[in-house]
Amino acid sequence: MNPTPEEIEAKIKSVLEKDFEIDVSGVTKDTNLFTDLDFDSIDAVDLFVRLQQEIGKQLSVEEFKAIRTMGDAVALVGKYMAG
Repeated sequence: MNPTPEEIEAKIKSVLEKDFEIDVSGVTKDTNLFTDLDFDSIDAVDLFVRLQQEIGKQLSVEEFKAIRTMGDAVALVGKYMAG
């Protein structure tokens, strides 16, 4: 059974909290990883690697580069977990 968007969001928030020490209490689907959470390119690569580890699949680098918000990340992970 495929995880719900809420379950995927919870998993991503867990990674943000554990690996990036981010307080996720105010993080929503509209939260911008770069402007709201102060991510830089190294953080983005680290998140990319962690998400691949979490879902056990290779994500498309090009698709990952297009992620800007939490909602974008949830949608991309959901796409790979459904397939």
